[in-house]
Amino acid sequence: MTLRAVLREAVTQFQRAGLAFGHGTHNARDEAVYLILHTLKLPLGELDSVLDRQLSPSELDAVRAILRRRVRERTPAAYLTREAWLGEFRFYVDERAIVPRSFIAELLHRGLAPWVADARRVRGVLDLCTGSGCLAVLAAHAFPEARIDAADLSAEALQVARRNVKDYTLGKRIRIVQADLFDRLAGRCYDLILSNPPYVNAAAMRALPREYRREPRLALAGGRDGLALVRRMLAQAADHLHPEGLLIVEIGHNRAALEKAYPRLPFTWLETSAGEDFVFMLRKEDLI
Repeated sequence: MTLRAVLREAVTQFQRAGLAFGHGTHNARDEAVYLILHTLKLPLGELDSVLDRQLSPSELDAVRAILRRRVRERTPAAYLTREAWLGEFRFYVDERAIVPRSFIAELLHRGLAPWVADARRVRGVLDLCTGSGCLAVLAAHAFPEARIDAADLSAEALQVARRNVKDYTLGKRIRIVQADLFDRLAGRCYDLILSNPPYVNAAAMRALPREYRREPRLALAGGRDGLALVRRMLAQAADHLHPEGLLIVEIGHNRAALEKAYPRLPFTWLETSAGEDFVFMLRKEDLI
């Protein structure tokens, strides 16, 4: 069989199975392309040039095996391949940590411009709820003079983060901290605090597709209205920011609930590929 025929077969299977996406791809075709090319160890960006390639019997068996697992287990593709991509950055991931995905990653690719005018003046960054450590790694690349604390409550997630920090040889710049938000960071202040915290509200948690239930609940559940951790951040962040320091937090679909809960805070909503409703920014002075 050609790769083209296998891809057609895979898309049909995925659609019939009613799979849920969102862990790196957003539809059946893109997911099938990724899994097939990864399994065949072919470049992920060169599909057209290999569509008519004939698969050997062993290659066909390997491809069909991973496609079957995706359908039968409803396991996110990233857990099957043990990798996730944020732009050109590849991260190791397994079931101990949430699959890397964050609109903050897009903002870091741009160095948080125009909100950060000079990347080299950022000397201290905190990544709260770091999970796999992906945002900490991206921050290290965006801000070459910065030292970064990557904090998470989950000891298991931090094992994944340590691997990614090691893979990018950033052990001298990124410090891994097991902490419940700021509880082990007393006296430490930063120019920038980033967070993609658990923000799924209770009703949405009950309705999550099976693929999302494969991820650690601790990394998803944000309490009744999805803002349990965000409230704690807003109450404490000012104590950990330098003057004019920035707090940048991703909150999913909770903008209306957040603005209702904090009508006096001057949130700045940052532009992402999905719009302006998902990531807010506040300065230290806004929180005092």
